[in-house]
Amino acid sequence: MNLKPGVGKTTSAVWLAHALHESGLSPLLVDGDPAASALRWSELAGGFPFPVIALPVGDVHRRVNDFLGNRQAVVLDAPQLEDHPRIARSIMRYAGEWIVPVTPAPIELDRMAPILGEMADVQSLRAEPARTAVLLNRTNRPEATRTGPDADAREALTERGFEVLDTQIARLDLYAQSFGNPVQAKGSAYMDFAEELIKRQDEV
Repeated sequence: MNLKPGVGKTTSAVWLAHALHESGLSPLLVDGDPAASALRWSELAGGFPFPVIALPVGDVHRRVNDFLGNRQAVVLDAPQLEDHPRIARSIMRYAGEWIVPVTPAPIELDRMAPILGEMADVQSLRAEPARTAVLLNRTNRPEATRTGPDADAREALTERGFEVLDTQIARLDLYAQSFGNPVQAKGSAYMDFAEELIKRQDEV
């Protein structure tokens, strides 16, 4: 989830769902964006090896379990909060982990301040608080470094109270040009992302 469009939410959701599938889990991918980009991607790619459903409605949190079946994970692609607040907040009410993709650029980091307020508002509606984390996306390096723009972004986000995942997604055509194509997550940073999320869940 994020306030803004174009930060890599759909790409991250689709690749994560594939990584979970390739890790042996059986995910459900929920497309909550009225643009239906994830659903369209699956159509163009000839189908994904797991179900994709469109739920661009303001009561997603009440409906998802109707489609869950024996699925072991649910990945929800939320629309931008600034344009579709009811849908995005409903997804946040359901999801146990909120992932915020952020590019390590000053303008993107500046947009993060209002998200804390949105998170606090939705947390107050939940029986149990959701875990939250930032996924550094379109980074300059594939791995975390001690210096440079990526490291500066990590430091700035941490100082503002965000938890930043160890995994980061490098700026690569492999991801940027993947819309509409079949996805093979093995060997990609998204496998590391899935493994980190599974580990976080096990700790809970």
